[in-house]
Amino acid sequence: MTYEQMPEEWQEWINLTPMQRFEQSEIIFANYLAQGGTLDPDPDPTSPFDLPESWSPSSAHGRAGLRILRRGAS
Repeated sequence: MTYEQMPEEWQEWINLTPMQRFEQSEIIFANYLAQGGTLDPDPDPTSPFDLPESWSPSSAHGRAGLRILRRGAS
């Protein structure tokens, strides 16, 4: 993909200096945290170091958690 083929938003980002990108990243990160984002890692049940007792009670978007819905063959 050439520069001219990139979306305008990407071109604007590329044209920023490294310091300007860093400052914009700080703004984006602050918005993420303000909207309820968290720095807590997601549980990894495949890791030998992942203990269910150590999981944080908080979950994404303040919800109780995710459920996997499976549909049987009809």
